[in-house]
Amino acid sequence: MFFRSFVLLLSLSLFPSCSDAQSAKEQEILSAIRSGANYASTILLDESGKARGDYDWITGKWNEYEPAWHTAQVIFGLVRAYQLTEDKKYLSAAKKGGDWWISLQYDSGPLNGMLKASHGSRLGDLINFTTITDGTNGIFELYRLTGDDRYAQVSKEAGDWMIDHMYIPEEGLFYNIADPVTGEIWKNKSPHHPDELNPSITQVARPNNEGYFFKDLYRYTGEARYKDIFINLCESLLKRQYDNGFWMDFEPNDLENRGGKIHPRFNIWNAESLVEAYTLTQDRRYLDAAMKTASAMADLQRKDGTIYYYNYLDGNFREGSLCGSAVSFSGILWLKLKMLAQTNEFDINIEKSLNWVLKNRFPEEHPDANLGGAFLETRTRSANGSYVISVRDIATAFGFRFLSDYLQSKG
Repeated sequence: MFFRSFVLLLSLSLFPSCSDAQSAKEQEILSAIRSGANYASTILLDESGKARGDYDWITGKWNEYEPAWHTAQVIFGLVRAYQLTEDKKYLSAAKKGGDWWISLQYDSGPLNGMLKASHGSRLGDLINFTTITDGTNGIFELYRLTGDDRYAQVSKEAGDWMIDHMYIPEEGLFYNIADPVTGEIWKNKSPHHPDELNPSITQVARPNNEGYFFKDLYRYTGEARYKDIFINLCESLLKRQYDNGFWMDFEPNDLENRGGKIHPRFNIWNAESLVEAYTLTQDRRYLDAAMKTASAMADLQRKDGTIYYYNYLDGNFREGSLCGSAVSFSGILWLKLKMLAQTNEFDINIEKSLNWVLKNRFPEEHPDANLGGAFLETRTRSANGSYVISVRDIATAFGFRFLSDYLQSKG
């Protein structure tokens, strides 16, 4: 009897129960969420509440890039972290970011009501449609959490301006670019296709449904016109999706580049909006199209969980750029589809994303304070004879949002 009891105690000490292992894993995930949220609160957002952008690992400098949507994705992650932890500093940081975001609104002139959402980089101050809409889901999450109507109302006024000036209802598209001074809409030229003298409609406009902006406007106002626009964009996505699950007619995908370059997040944005269409309408076509994209992204994921920034239709990829934001964003999509489609198809991919994200983070005690606690993403390129390795803020923003969704799915 004594021997049997001794063996049982020994086995329990050497081989923890499944529940103990699960609890340890959950604590690891929660710790990573807190680490990412702390970093986002103190480093990623500057004193004004704006996202600093991409960190140049070589020069040690921050390079601002599409701050409107980058800021709002940091906000989204902070809202999710607050909902899990109830740590008020995350809410405070999210509100600071939201206040900066709504401060972008024009209050007079031809762009009255629109947001001065500069693209940055080679596009300078030009306003790219999705520089706004890629961030509005984070802004609406903040509105729903706080009840502060300013966040939703400023978004609505920007959306109304875009409908009035940029919408092409018969095509199910929105024009991409607006001039930040005159409000001119670029209908016959594109900074993404500068050599095209007579660009096609798909080179100057896109479904631009990233962030499912018009669904959120419908939820906020109850006005049917926003729902109608959202569904029109979703129908456009169904019509224009390739059999491979991607939308190759639109930048930043590039059908002409080495047989077809696939952007690692653009297609997920579209699929996420189709998932939102399914939850609104229960129309299975939207869910099936999102599943097609999710399967294609699963094919792009490597055995160790990596998804690269540069991928091509022929199966090639460039190893120099690790796209941590795509690893996490894919995980977010796969988790949603697991629940809505009641499928186990992506379970292995979800776990690969989880393990990749947990392993590929900078320690909080990293000697470079600009990186301590960051989630990994390395976009590498040559520029003016120098080599640039950018650690992108969106890796962290999508990273702890994914971890929050994962932990919630286990609850």
